[in-house]
Amino acid sequence: MQEAAVTGLRFGDDYYKWLQDKYTEKRDLFLKGLDDIGIQHTVPQGAYYIMLDISEFGYASDLDFCEKLAEYVGVGAVPGSSFFKEPENRYIRLHYAKKNETLENALERLNDIRRKMPHSK
Repeated sequence: MQEAAVTGLRFGDDYYKWLQDKYTEKRDLFLKGLDDIGIQHTVPQGAYYIMLDISEFGYASDLDFCEKLAEYVGVGAVPGSSFFKEPENRYIRLHYAKKNETLENALERLNDIRRKMPHSK
């Protein structure tokens, strides 16, 4: 681990500026798309994932929602409850450190989420 840290410290400031710009662009692209769709979400300050608030869909289980999201919408997500100590089922996590084309495809699929997702039981 120390050898990796030393290697990272040797990268110039230009590399880290490029990296920050690249992931800021991806974040902004994905957030704008989610805003256009009208889905509530967090705005990450340094992470490469977004938490979507799925309350409007009425699912008691974020795991069930994620399974249905993959099946009916074609987008993979991680249940937000995996990241909380207390019981919390209203969030799912989407990762945006992907190719822009992949993000655009996901946003296109999510655009129809309200029509494609089955009602919770």
